[in-house]
Amino acid sequence: MGRLGISIYPDKSSEKEIYDYIDKASENGFSRIFSCLLSVNDTKENIIKEFKSINEYAKKKGFEVILDVAPSVFSDLGISYDDLSFFKETKADGIRLDVGFTGLEESLMAFNPQDLKIEINMSQNIHYLDTIMDYRPNKEKLIGCHNFYPHRFSGLKLNHFKESTKRFNKYGLKTAAFVTSQNENTFGPWPVTDGLPTLEMHRNLPIDVQAKHFIALDCINDIIISNCYPSDKELKALGSMRKDLVEFDINLYDGVSEVEKKILFEELHFNRGDVSEYMIRSTQPRVKYKGDKFELFNAPDIIKRGDIVIESSDYGSYAGELQIAICDMKNSGKSNVVGRIREEEVFIIDDIKPWQKFKFKEIK
Repeated sequence: MGRLGISIYPDKSSEKEIYDYIDKASENGFSRIFSCLLSVNDTKENIIKEFKSINEYAKKKGFEVILDVAPSVFSDLGISYDDLSFFKETKADGIRLDVGFTGLEESLMAFNPQDLKIEINMSQNIHYLDTIMDYRPNKEKLIGCHNFYPHRFSGLKLNHFKESTKRFNKYGLKTAAFVTSQNENTFGPWPVTDGLPTLEMHRNLPIDVQAKHFIALDCINDIIISNCYPSDKELKALGSMRKDLVEFDINLYDGVSEVEKKILFEELHFNRGDVSEYMIRSTQPRVKYKGDKFELFNAPDIIKRGDIVIESSDYGSYAGELQIAICDMKNSGKSNVVGRIREEEVFIIDDIKPWQKFKFKEIK
């Protein structure tokens, strides 16, 4: 994963609210901003004045600022795709094309003398990007970002998200997607306030779980909070979490030995390359802790999806192997269930790929 980002809507907030938000986000390690021009209805002069002040402040705090625009914005403000100086005057670092042109225009815009990044809408899964690439753009200035979806049940389904993102990964372009705050009374650019996720399955999930899922998918660079304003707790949760791998929150069961705790919380785990349909297998602990005694203390008849197993010494050479159950399965009677993944995170195990790394953190 790359960076964390926030979204701001200058037409819906006071400058003080936005500055305070930028300060809090900066303190928690955020470094990019999505700013929306689509809902702004004002003169060019007033837009430049308002956005310039905010963007200059954000840049002093280390943020990169991308403005969301569309051909209608170009038309309404009398801007041509071959002269992006208006956006440079706002002190933005780039523009996001919510709706694109024909491909040729985007390729030319990527060579703009203002040195602005050109961000492409990633959510359509059509040959639009391929067309842009056929026109040989400056790839160093071309990036991608998914949409967010205010209307309940209108967000992307997971398979579509994966396929549309794959197009951008193929060309090595930087990517971004949105997570939604669960704080009360949040808002976005439009009147609908049912959350603003990219993936529909994320709409009601805790914000850190949404982010962990994107980390597990391993195809998105930047994760952006779409709505205003998240809670301080949510900002801290994203700022403090691991960004390089999935760290599952787990409930630990009574009776877990010290060596099993070392396996759980001190080891870097990875899914074996010869993957199982039933479990994620982390096999290095059985090598490192060979010879240690793993007493059988919690062997329920059924191992449930999301349970964490460390094999007992009754399993011979498998003793010390750690597993995450992908589905319910009958216990041989030799397998200790040592803990369980936080319920909201269990679905993430479906996207842990062969050789993918992960860790655990105990819920206190």
